[in-house]
Amino acid sequence: MTLREKINQELKEAMKAKDSKKRDALRLLTSAFKQIEVDERKELNDDDIVKIIQTQVKRRNDSASQYKDANREDLMQIELDEIAYYEPYLPKQLSDEELVSALKDIIAKVGATTLKDMGKVMGMASKELAGSADGKRINECVKTLLV
Repeated sequence: MTLREKINQELKEAMKAKDSKKRDALRLLTSAFKQIEVDERKELNDDDIVKIIQTQVKRRNDSASQYKDANREDLMQIELDEIAYYEPYLPKQLSDEELVSALKDIIAKVGATTLKDMGKVMGMASKELAGSADGKRINECVKTLLV
């Protein structure tokens, strides 16, 4: 079963269970899939779907932080709830210890010693750790390791 089929199946289950929050969140996700398919005229595979979900999660996080700054806890909670519905479809995220270990290996492979070598490390890290760690987390960790 592909990731898209799994999402569609859970959407149907949410509709039957009358879970309007989950139904609406998954509908937004499927409409994002359809939009990309129409715009780029291509069939989405599981990797494409994971990237779209990651983008949606990032957007929701940004919105939630803006709502928090504006003291709109009600709207912030809606965004956080949607993130909770999307996260099961994403690959397992690396813990901080696992991320540091993986980045140390990459730094050793590249031979990086200073912050000037950060570009080399980030290039390799973003390819190797795609999906399992956010680019922002990778960037911050690389900075601390190369200082």
